[in-house]
This record gives sequence, C-alpha cells and structure tokens, in this order.
Amino acid sequence: MKLLSGFLPVLLLTACGKHEPPPTAATLPSVAVKTQPAAFLPHTATEEVVGTVRSKQRAVVEAKVSGRVLEYTATPGAMVKAGDLLARLDVQEIQAKVDQARAMLDQAKRDFDRQKQLIASNATTRQEFDAADARVKIGTGAVSEAETMMSYAKVTAPFDGVVTRKLADVGDLAMPGKPLLEIEAPTSLRFEADLPEAILDRVKLGAKMSVRLAKVIEGTVSEISPVADPVSRTFNVKFDLPQTDGLRTGQFGRVSVPVAEVKLLLVPQSAVLKRGQMELVFVAKDGKAALRLVKTGKVLEGRVEVLSGLEEGEQVIVSETAKLIDGQPVTLQP
Repeated sequence: MKLLSGFLPVLLLTACGKHEPPPTAATLPSVAVKTQPAAFLPHTATEEVVGTVRSKQRAVVEAKVSGRVLEYTATPGAMVKAGDLLARLDVQEIQAKVDQARAMLDQAKRDFDRQKQLIASNATTRQEFDAADARVKIGTGAVSEAETMMSYAKVTAPFDGVVTRKLADVGDLAMPGKPLLEIEAPTSLRFEADLPEAILDRVKLGAKMSVRLAKVIEGTVSEISPVADPVSRTFNVKFDLPQTDGLRTGQFGRVSVPVAEVKLLLVPQSAVLKRGQMELVFVAKDGKAALRLVKTGKVLEGRVEVLSGLEEGEQVIVSETAKLIDGQPVTLQP
C-alpha cells in the first residue's frame, strides 16, 4: 500500500505533463475556398397534375356481322399490319345468300341474252328487253352486297399496331356492338391529364411542358377538351410525346403546368451539408467561415432553394465545405 501511494503522484504528474488543449477554430490553418453569392433568381412556379400515357391511335375491334368465332389468329402482344386477319367467323347464312344472289344473277343474264336475240328479230317488245336488262343490274348489285357481307366474316386489323386485349374466344358469338379485341399503335403515344379549371387558362395549344415519367420528357399540347367532366369538374388535356425508348401505354406520370413567375433565393446544391436532420451552409464573413443552419425547398437544376437562415448577397462557400468548422479562417479564391 505504501509503494502504491508513493507511485500514484508520479503517474498524475506524468499524465498532467502530456495533456494538450484541443485546437480552436482560430488556430486552424486558413483554407482557400470559392464562394458564390446567394441571389434571388426568377423561376416559373408550376403545379403538377397526374396523368396516363395512352396511344394516339387505338381501336376496339368488333364484328360487322353476327356469327360464331371459328378462329383467333391474334393474341395479346402480337404485332399486326393493316389488313392482317385477326379472327374468322362462321357465317353460313350469309354464304347461302351469296349463293342465292349468284344463281339469280346467272338466270337474269340468260334471260337478257335471250331478249337481246329476240329484240334483234323484232320478236319481243322493248319493254321486256329493258326489264331483262334491269334484272341483270339488280342481280349484280345483290351479288356485290352479299359478297361484301361475306367479307365481314374475316375480321382484319384497321391499322398497324399491337393487340392489347382479347375480349372473346373461339366458340363465342360475335355480333355488331360486341368487342372482340383491342388494338393500338405503340409508336404514337401521348400523355393525357385532367386539369382543374383554375389552371386551364395557363395551357395553350402548341405549348411545350415537362412530363415526368421514368424520366422527364417534353410534351406538346395537342388537344384541350372544350367542356368539363360533370363529376370531377376537370378538363381533359392531351400532350403529344416524342418517340422515347421504354415508353409504354398505361404508364403513370405528372405534367408540370406553369402557374406564376416567382423569385427564389438559390444557392449551389454542393454548398448544402446534411448532418442528420439538419441542413447547413458556410458563408465567408470577415475572413472566417460562419456556419448557418438553413431550411431548403426545391432542387432546381443544380441549385437549391433556401427558405430561411440565409440573406441575399451573402457569400456562400461552395468548395472545401466538408473540411471546415465554424469560425475557421478562409481565403477567397478568385
């Protein structure tokens, strides 16, 4: 115990001799930094409206005649050309009418040939000859009508596109007004959004606006509905989109509609430091780095809106910010 009590003062004296006070900001070396003044810059305030990408050319394909579906040649996702066969119907009744019309036309032609021979020898009247000629014309029209109806048994693609939905199957009864499938052109797309009346006057035909999908692309206003939806009280507006890789119908997006011109206090995005939930910037003042607690808003093309904590004209440090502490000497670089 006596040995330990005698050794303890020596340890304390040794420890006290090695203690050095921590450096202060004023004693740290000066850091060369670059600055930019915080400035109010004009900005167009926008309101975002949600919408959906749709095809400019789309159609619900129906049968023009009634009949059972015998064959489906198109499946969802299949690319088709205008005139390609999509489905074939069983239309035996129409085939019977075609056969009947052709038979009547053949008979009318034979009667007309006989009347033509008789009129040459004055063995018939002009009235009977004209009647036979009329029956040939009527029969020709009947055959044309029946064959046209028969052609409707083949349901074809109205334009180049892709089959998006199949709404019937083999054996189902097809008829006018009952959809068989849906088709749309995938290369011609537009963005559709329902705009409230309060901002509709900000939209003009031909105006270009930013549409944010997987990435931001520029849309051109092509159509503005002249009447409001009676339920939502909004107006449907359509924006033509350029051909873009990865763009598909049904995608969700937002269009930015300009509503007013405002001025925002902006600083470079690189000047803002995040420490947990706090946002900080350094300003150069009296040859020192002064730390400021700020609150930020929108991020606009490499700049950040400062809502509070900073005054216009203050020199915001934009380089070496991670190395600085509050009150450290700084030298401004040109």
